[in-house]
Amino acid sequence: MYKNRYSKYIRPILYGIDLLIIYLLSFFLLTQSYTDLMFFILFWVLLSVLLSFYKVYRFTKIIEIIALLFKQTVTLVLLITSYLYVSKSDIPWASIVSYFIWLFVVLNIWRIFLYEIFKKYRIITGSNYRNVVVIGDNESTKKLINFFNSMPGYGYRYKGFFTNQPSKDKIGNIEQSFDFISNGDIDEIYCSLDELDDDAVKSYIDFCDVQMKNLKFIPDTKEIFAKNLHLIYYDLVPIISLREIPLDDPIKSGGKRLFDFILAALVMVTILSWLIPILALIIKLESKGPVFFKQNRPGIKEKGFFCYKFRSMHVNSVSENSATRNDPRTTRVGKFIRRTSIDELPQFINVLFGDMSVVGPRPHLWKQNELYGTTVSKYMVRHLVKPGITGLAQVKGYRGGIETNEDIVNRTKYDIFYIENWSVLLDIYIIVQTVINIFKGEEKAY
Repeated sequence: MYKNRYSKYIRPILYGIDLLIIYLLSFFLLTQSYTDLMFFILFWVLLSVLLSFYKVYRFTKIIEIIALLFKQTVTLVLLITSYLYVSKSDIPWASIVSYFIWLFVVLNIWRIFLYEIFKKYRIITGSNYRNVVVIGDNESTKKLINFFNSMPGYGYRYKGFFTNQPSKDKIGNIEQSFDFISNGDIDEIYCSLDELDDDAVKSYIDFCDVQMKNLKFIPDTKEIFAKNLHLIYYDLVPIISLREIPLDDPIKSGGKRLFDFILAALVMVTILSWLIPILALIIKLESKGPVFFKQNRPGIKEKGFFCYKFRSMHVNSVSENSATRNDPRTTRVGKFIRRTSIDELPQFINVLFGDMSVVGPRPHLWKQNELYGTTVSKYMVRHLVKPGITGLAQVKGYRGGIETNEDIVNRTKYDIFYIENWSVLLDIYIIVQTVINIFKGEEKAY
């Protein structure tokens, strides 16, 4: 996926430059106190989260960016003014007004410059783009196609449209679109609801969940029974996005990655540094074989990685089979470390490497992906984020082996809920609940 290789770094770099501008302007126009400057930086970070300041996309209009800047800078200056009043600072009002004007002007110049640079960059280099197809042929789709073709600076490459209506320009009919999208390098599908009945809409939703494609709708007067729909505009064309994933935001995913790294490092130093030698000796004394068991599992975007565990079974030739209750392959020490989840601790190594997160959908076997990918609704959506050592499904009782169809269906539902509703507080809740469950004991920990 070369075309988007660097796009995930854009927002964190933007964030860093904004903080540098705030720091320098505050230093030269307001105060040189390190404590004050750190508070000003903290104010900006908190406001950016509360006001969704960095939710700016390639289709966001420049006037919307300026409006966001104005709201953010005004609120920031009000907070700084309150802080200076409480701290009984002697900074004159004229300096505060001058600071606000400079801050607003400099940030606007920087943002508009960046906005135009990215548009030119996409046009000249052809980088940072997304391949799109349109489903339907009507006035709304024609306006959208015109938008894609006439504004290359937004980074969309229009590949054609599909319709069941007679048209000499279409690639094919709606049924043929599925093969075209599967076999082509298509990133986003835009469906006009004027031409799709409920069954067709459901078909596209299920198809895009399995193929992990972005699906968006051009609305009509039909009622859509779905959650997490987001209305946005491309020029004057309304677009409904089916799903918004919080961890697609580089700031949020970067914060989660930092949290993961710190926690994994602490576990490695405080627990695994002494536990590994002890368990290695016990495991080796009881049965022949390696201390660690590693197995290739599907990770984010179905990218394979080696998942590590303490070996809890005798070496066998059917390691692709999930553990079952009273599994004869399990060793005596294996029963203990599986019941207490100690066997999962080496996955903090995976977290350090960046293959896993502390919290996320559990990584399944490849054969389970093949089995459930097309039979369990939205199962493949689990792969839109990094797999986790623990997850919401696990703390809700759906850990361990999959014994019934209800197990995998409910596990998938909880995983999708986590992906669409991620927050720091939800991660903390899951971690705390996991620790509580370990000490309470779990029926399905075998």
